This record gives sequence, C-alpha cells and structure tokens, in this order.
Amino acid sequence: MEENNLNFESRLALTELQESIEKIKTELHKVIIGQDDFIHFLILALLSDGHVLIEGVPGIAKTLTARLLAKSIDTGFSRIQFTPDLMPSDILGTSVLNLKTSDFEFKPGPVFSDIILIDEINRSPAKTQAALFEVMEERQVTIDGNTYPMKELFMVLSTQNPIEHEGTYALPEAQLDRFLFKIKVDYPSPEEELEIIKSQNERKNHKVLPMINPVITEKQIAEFKNIIHDVTVEDRIMKYISDIVVNTRNHPHLYLGASPRASIAILITAKANAAVNGRDFVIPEDIKTVLYPVLRHRLIVTPEREMEGVTTEKIIDMIVKSIEVPR
Repeated sequence: MEENNLNFESRLALTELQESIEKIKTELHKVIIGQDDFIHFLILALLSDGHVLIEGVPGIAKTLTARLLAKSIDTGFSRIQFTPDLMPSDILGTSVLNLKTSDFEFKPGPVFSDIILIDEINRSPAKTQAALFEVMEERQVTIDGNTYPMKELFMVLSTQNPIEHEGTYALPEAQLDRFLFKIKVDYPSPEEELEIIKSQNERKNHKVLPMINPVITEKQIAEFKNIIHDVTVEDRIMKYISDIVVNTRNHPHLYLGASPRASIAILITAKANAAVNGRDFVIPEDIKTVLYPVLRHRLIVTPEREMEGVTTEKIIDMIVKSIEVPR
C-alpha cells in the first residue's frame, strides 16, 4: 500500500523537512552509536510540539542524546538536575526586591528556555513536580498573580531511572499524561557496544559537545510544524485511532485507560511520522509506530495482572491484534 502511494506526487513540500531531519540524525550519530528509534521519537516529539519522558538504566546516553539534540538546533538550552531538596522557585523563578526601585522584579528560572533537560525527574517530591503542571500544559508560568509565557519552541526532555527506587518519587498520572512520549532506551547490541568502545578510543578523550553543529533553526521547526498539520488523515484512520484508545478504557486487564489527550497525541505524531517518511497522508503503520511511546505511560495495569508480569506493552499488543486494520 505504502509503496504504491509513494508514486504519487506529494501535495506538501516535504523535501526540506526530510533533509533537515537527516542532518540532525547525522550530527547526533557523530557521537551516538545506534539508538535509532530513540532519536527518531525525539525528532517526532520536536515536530509535534510535545514533551518527552526518557526511561532507561544509567550509562546508556539518555542525557547525552537529549543534550546533543538541543545542540543540533540553533536555540536556547537549559538543564535542571532534580534533587530531593529542589524547590519550585528553583525551577520557575521568583520575585526579588529591587533595592533601587523598591519594587519586586521577577527573576525567571531555568525553565525559561527553549529546550529544557530535566535529569532524574523522579528525584524531587510532589511539590516540585507539580510546579511543572502549568508550564508543560499551558506553556506559561504564573507567579504572584502575573503570567509569564514561554518561548515558541518549548520542549521538556526528562530522564528517569527505572531501577533505582531509593530517594525517588513516582510521577503522578496527571503529570505523566502531559508527556507526549515515554521512550524506553535499552542497552546497545553487542555490535554497537564494540563500536562505542572503538569510537571512545579514537576520540582520545576529546569533548563530544563541540563535535555537534547547529543544523536547523527555530524558524524552520515552526515551518515544519505547520506543514505537519496539513498532512491528510482519512476518516477510517481516525476511526482506527478511536477504536484503539476506547478499547483501553474497557479492557479487563487495565485499571486506567487512555484519555482523549492520548488520541490527539497519536494523531499528531502519526502525521509527523508520515511527513518524516516523505508522505503527506497517514497510513496504519504510522499509527502502530507511535502507539507504544504514546500509550505506555498512560495506561495502568490492574494489580492482579501486574503481579502476573503483564505489562502495558503486552496489553497494547493485545488491543492492536484485536482491532481490524483499515485498508
């Protein structure tokens, strides 16, 4: 189906978008070995104007990849290390008395940037995590009755370690739902592991950050986002998304299903995936590609099934297999 449709001329000008995405991937692969899916989903989130939760064990370049993605874009970057004693004002900013004018002035915190990397987001307690609710959803901060909007390109990349539980605080469902994707990063393959060792040996302790050059601008990203909104989605594809999401709400193995926000996230990211692949229309394979990172953090398995080792991925598999794919 896809190959036949690719013979038709695209309605949208997708060449520049595809070339720019390839440039980003090329820059990142100067340093990052493998992790193709991880990088692909980060780029889809960037084009879809969403935030990303990155989960994986320590030492697999979660933070480095996020940092290098920001470096490949000609834009602002801020990094926040979450700790148990971090206060909301340390993130959002605070009003400070100006002794010259005797007035309070707002001093913006590190969240006032374009791409924000939050390292170990589950290391801070609920009060600090809650400080992100408004800024992630409404892209603004309200301090002392005054509202301060974020920049046009505002993206939060958060990492967390799934293994270490001491000194961590689980993210509430309301905050998880504000992340467009939850990307699980795995260990590299044996071949990639060897390539990582060789690459490190050849660099001879040279810093990796200077190796990455900005290859795309904020203006280009804004243009690409507008293009993605014009990608065609047929009614049968939208019905497919609806069937999947509604099925999560009455599935016997799930305590909590996906919200309408999940449906919208699948739609937007499927459009982005189609555009990145040079298509101006969405096909079922686009839906299947984005389904897992969109849904895995929005579903809660019933305690009985969780004790049996049933995961959200397994349930998504079951749901996808039970629904007829539109043709």
